[in-house]
Amino acid sequence: MAITKIRKVADDKHVAPKDNVYKNMQESKETPISSHLDEIVAAISITPRKKIQNKLPQTALFQPPREKLHLCEEKAKSYSSSHEYKQAVHELVRCIALTRICYGDSHWKLAEAHINLAQGYLQLKGLSLQAKQHAEKAKEILTSSIVPPYDDNTDVFRCSIELFHTMGRALLSLQKFKEASENLSKAERLAKELLQCGRIIKEEWIEIQARIKLSSAQIYQSQKKPKEALPHYQEALEYIEISRGEKSLECVPILRELAGVEQALGLHDASINHFLQAHLIVLSRSPSQEEAAVSAHFVAHAGIASGRTEHHDVAEQYFQESMANLKDAEGTGKARFLSIQDDYCRFLQVTGQKERATSILRESLEAKVAMFGDLSPEVAETYRLLGGADLAQGNHSGAHKKLKKLSWRKMMVACSKTVARGWSKVVGESRDVDKDVEAPAHGSSEENVS
Repeated sequence: MAITKIRKVADDKHVAPKDNVYKNMQESKETPISSHLDEIVAAISITPRKKIQNKLPQTALFQPPREKLHLCEEKAKSYSSSHEYKQAVHELVRCIALTRICYGDSHWKLAEAHINLAQGYLQLKGLSLQAKQHAEKAKEILTSSIVPPYDDNTDVFRCSIELFHTMGRALLSLQKFKEASENLSKAERLAKELLQCGRIIKEEWIEIQARIKLSSAQIYQSQKKPKEALPHYQEALEYIEISRGEKSLECVPILRELAGVEQALGLHDASINHFLQAHLIVLSRSPSQEEAAVSAHFVAHAGIASGRTEHHDVAEQYFQESMANLKDAEGTGKARFLSIQDDYCRFLQVTGQKERATSILRESLEAKVAMFGDLSPEVAETYRLLGGADLAQGNHSGAHKKLKKLSWRKMMVACSKTVARGWSKVVGESRDVDKDVEAPAHGSSEENVS
């Protein structure tokens, strides 16, 4: 999330190229940044303004805030790495205030702080608009930071790459695909220009490419264009393997998204292999039981999705591995186990093992009532599956009984929501009633399933 730190040009550092990574890249000696960057400047600003000088005495003001700024940046990184995004955003907001004190209102570092906050908001679901607003603020600040001549502004242009990429991601989340793609293209062009001018090294360029290619792939995927998304995912994976290593955890989400696209295109062997590759990386990092179970579940699902009998053994193996990891878990682990068990029962029904599926579903009903509640969707779905199994076996009486219970539960939930909405209007509340209605978690004598 944090902006890549400025690094000196090192001619002796090189990364072994892969065939399709550098095929269109032309090397050149270190030269002043070409006029091509004028396009990038024009994209950021309309008319560059003079920098506003900070008139406050440095000795009196800067040192203590800079220490606090460094501490806040470290806290934000720590919270983000542990997925505590709300706390990370809180620290990033403080970073903006401290950066303004340290560097003034028109320094590129303040733009960087706004970009970091925008990236923090993107990690929190539903806050893409806030991310876009902070990216726009960063763009406004860079307007006054980029002034001719450009020779000493490498760090500003590096910040501009992050701006374009972050804006692209924010626009992607807001489903503004054309604008998102345009911003990613600007980031990619500027990164290539800086590389060719010797202002960034190959390692940094590769890391930038990995992120841009992944975001580009996600744009196509969001538009339900898996064929166009596929090569971008492949390139993103290739770049991240070069920069981080083939067994890096950062490969896992890319492998899973790539496998999902391959699945949509009917490339099931490749899809299973990539899900399996991601699973082996997860297992190599001593994961929690729940993490290992989720990873194995991905492989099992891929085995089902192919619809081919030769992949049934794969599905069976990884369903068993997934459930074994969660069998004795409590709390959310138990809920995850019951959900995966339901998927396994569907798999058993599809593969003709209906009696085994029915037996497992019957045994799970009591645990589901205790975990989710009598009127929960999970319990209703179990009655639906059991009713379907009874119908298939010709047990019409049993099927009628279970489907009647299913209808009664749906009716009770609908009535509860209606009453809750009416009461909400009476007391003047505007809460989400669908989330507020929660069935009591208790069993009844009616739950004895034959």
